[in-house]
Amino acid sequence: MLYAGLDLSRKRLDFCLLDGAGFVVGEGVAPPDRDGLRAFAARVGRQRQPVFAAVESMNGARFVHDELERHGWRVEVADAARVRGLAPLACQTDRIDARVLAELCRLELVPAIWLPDQAARGARERARFRLHLVKHRSSLKNRIHQTLLSFGQPCPPSDLFGVRGRRPLERLELPQPWAGTLEASLRLIDELDAEIATLERQLQQLGADHPYVRLLVTVPGIAWVLGYTIAAEIGDINRFRHPAKLSGYTGLCPRVYQSGEHDRRGALTKHGPRYLRWALLEASTHACRHPLYAERYQRTKQRLGRQRGPRVAQVDLARRLAEAIWHMLTRNQPFAPKGAAQVLAA
Repeated sequence: MLYAGLDLSRKRLDFCLLDGAGFVVGEGVAPPDRDGLRAFAARVGRQRQPVFAAVESMNGARFVHDELERHGWRVEVADAARVRGLAPLACQTDRIDARVLAELCRLELVPAIWLPDQAARGARERARFRLHLVKHRSSLKNRIHQTLLSFGQPCPPSDLFGVRGRRPLERLELPQPWAGTLEASLRLIDELDAEIATLERQLQQLGADHPYVRLLVTVPGIAWVLGYTIAAEIGDINRFRHPAKLSGYTGLCPRVYQSGEHDRRGALTKHGPRYLRWALLEASTHACRHPLYAERYQRTKQRLGRQRGPRVAQVDLARRLAEAIWHMLTRNQPFAPKGAAQVLAA
């Protein structure tokens, strides 16, 4: 058995090969593209031994994982933060990082992360791209509002970008280049509206067949768009042994600093996918008015004051929703307000 540590960067892949006794049998650099990985795997394959490799989690690590597994390697993607915790170094270079990963492979200590399959990756990409387009559309709308305020034009209370709201915009007489900017922004908003509508139809069709979405839409504050996003980001619920694991995965838990009798909480860890955090926080803004959660939300908000209260109460409610979601998906049951009051939202 050969053990390979792979340190990936934008333009190169540093590797270190160890044998079963821990001796270095090869070091070097390979291109991180498809042809380079094929040549690298063929060169290592001349030794006619199975290979166990680890690559740190970063952009492009999944491509390296998939390509090398096609050549018969066993590849794990390692959590970069946990690797540094297992092997802190006074001197850190790409070559040393590769050697550390190879040694962790040999000792069977690789802190591997879960990798979704191709279907789960596709679901995530659809939901994330929709959110990406929505953010661009909101940015254009905010820029138009800013332009109107700059020229003393108050924004109407109704939808400025609807059918009735477009008429005042067409009658505006703005100097150049602001008039051209306004016209271009409206054209881009129309194009984004069409793309977002197409994506939403696709998500709605795919979500109808997803086993998690039909359960998630029963949760207060979650409709089918948020339901599809949460289902795609969670993936397989069985990889979380209990609700606290899912809450930790969302990154909505505070950092804990404890030493002796001192115990304090810091900022949110923000580990895990940020799109899942966004979806849960978005759901909590609507769920805070639900009878099941309204009292807890108001109590937390008033206890912490006007400045920190609303934000902390929203995060607390998002964690409660994550715990309720874990119970629902593991039991394959819809949201039940009576049961949730006693168990799910405890």
